[in-house]
Amino acid sequence: MRVITQQALGGPEVLTIVDAPEPQPLPTEVLVRVKAIGLNPLEALLRSGEFPPLMGRPPFVLGWDISGVVEEGSLTYRFRPGDEVFGMPLFPRAASAYAEVVSAPALHLVRKPASLSHVEAAALPVVGLTAWQGLVDLGGVSEGDRVLVHGGGGGVGHVAIQIAKALGAHVITTASGSKRKLVEGFGADEVIDYTAVDFTEAVRDIDVVLDTIGGDTVERSLEVLRPGGHLVTAVAEGDSEIAAKYEAAGMRFSGIAVDPDPVALRGLVELVEQGRLRVHVQETFPFERVADAHRLLDGGHLQGKLVLTV
Repeated sequence: MRVITQQALGGPEVLTIVDAPEPQPLPTEVLVRVKAIGLNPLEALLRSGEFPPLMGRPPFVLGWDISGVVEEGSLTYRFRPGDEVFGMPLFPRAASAYAEVVSAPALHLVRKPASLSHVEAAALPVVGLTAWQGLVDLGGVSEGDRVLVHGGGGGVGHVAIQIAKALGAHVITTASGSKRKLVEGFGADEVIDYTAVDFTEAVRDIDVVLDTIGGDTVERSLEVLRPGGHLVTAVAEGDSEIAAKYEAAGMRFSGIAVDPDPVALRGLVELVEQGRLRVHVQETFPFERVADAHRLLDGGHLQGKLVLTV
């Protein structure tokens, strides 16, 4: 099989395709013939060395989001050969998903809905689980809540808008003016163009803020929360100084450490099957053009997700 690996940290050019032996599934794992691979900004940071290494020094194989077809299972009752599945196996440990074949714990995968293509399914797990765990598990969003999603046009953000709407919330999001129609199409009730308006002057009495931006956005969000409000961040989860400021102000502060939760994955599938959740793929690239895809990742300001096809 072919895998995308790197021998050194650096720019997209360090990603190379090599031949490797197929992995052998352990008990409770399945062998998946990969059809599509979702790309995430974290992988570009790991590739370049800008993020503390989760997998040690190179060589390593990046990637977590996969959709494909089960080829083999050892002692698992969950899937049979031929089943179409998707998921985010093993995160934050190495899943080595930039590959034609991946061995993954069956518990970390779910059946792909017929309404999702492999490309769409591969785009969903990391962003979908992050948004679900932020809004449902940590934020406890319920009907009538006012939710502010920072970065509504991005991968996590556009899924978070839809999950919050499905929970019955009034959803406000920040996005550039060029993404207004996109985020409104996902159900945002109010859109704040952060290039023209300071969000701290535009909204008040927010129950839950979901932050996907980081930087001073996290601290400034304190100004828009109602008393006892809750900020959930996917970026600044380890900032103890800001967490202390929230606590001192009587607010709640939580960081998301996303994990491959099968219950949340099935929750996402249910929303997809109900027609209440769709994933936006900005562009697909063939396996061989992974470096081009990573150049787009490096540039930021994406609309939804990028996906490799295998």
